[in-house]
Amino acid sequence: MTKKQLFIDFLIPLIPLIPLIRLSMNSETTPKVPVALTIAGSDSGGGAGIQADLRTFAFHCVHGTNAITCVTAQNTLGVMRVDAIPPEAVVAQIRAVYEDIGVQAAKTGMLLNKEIITAVAQQVEALQIHNLVVDPVMVSRTGAQLLDDDAVKTLRHLLIPKAAIVTPNRYEAQILSGLPINSLDDMRAAAQIIHRNLGAKVVLVKGGGLQGSLRGVDIWFNGHKMETLTTKHVETKNSHGTGCTLSAAIAAHLALGSDLITAVRRAKEYVTYALSYALDIGKGQGPVGHFFTLLSQSSQSQE
Repeated sequence: MTKKQLFIDFLIPLIPLIPLIRLSMNSETTPKVPVALTIAGSDSGGGAGIQADLRTFAFHCVHGTNAITCVTAQNTLGVMRVDAIPPEAVVAQIRAVYEDIGVQAAKTGMLLNKEIITAVAQQVEALQIHNLVVDPVMVSRTGAQLLDDDAVKTLRHLLIPKAAIVTPNRYEAQILSGLPINSLDDMRAAAQIIHRNLGAKVVLVKGGGLQGSLRGVDIWFNGHKMETLTTKHVETKNSHGTGCTLSAAIAAHLALGSDLITAVRRAKEYVTYALSYALDIGKGQGPVGHFFTLLSQSSQSQE
């Protein structure tokens, strides 16, 4: 199958969104576009965090805004330094966006410490941000814990209960549920426990950290219905930013008016295609190709 055909296959499910994506004009001819807010850290290597989120929003024709929580010095080989933004500055960014531009959906990524998590949770409640996607960002896909125990506790009790959907990977789901996860049944059990104990409307347990046939298989649970969501597995070492990209794509589709299950399905399709065009840059793990259509056009023009 050619890259052009892959792109066509990807666009077909998005056709119903075309009327939502078009710019509408009010009496003052001010363009109206959906707005999404990402509250997350900056990745100097450009593969994850704020940078990945904004590219994902742009691809979906959603205006991206941001509140930066921390600044990292990182590249494809790893993270060398992390500096936290003061909680007051994070709050000021959120309010600056909300009070002027408005927010149809928001997502959180790396929040770093309990003080920032507390401040963000307070703003979500005060501003009544309902379409909130919480990517816990507690543990990397390789199993390295990224938040200390106090921050994890704060995330569990203050922010996740306010989420429309929480998207833990295998290791994060283990922490949130208290269960070891090695199978599809484990993922289902963890989703039920997280939903019951933490209060998010929907739980999406991601199987990317598992091996074999479970890679690319996620479990969706909303308290009543459980679904197994599967996409094809793309074999590549360049998968940096997949979690950020998935949660940002979900937020983008919520901003466009999709319901939660539709937003998740379309977001998974987008991540799969972005992985198919992952960037082989640097000496380590490169990022997914957010604007893979442009990459395809560029490669075709050079043939």
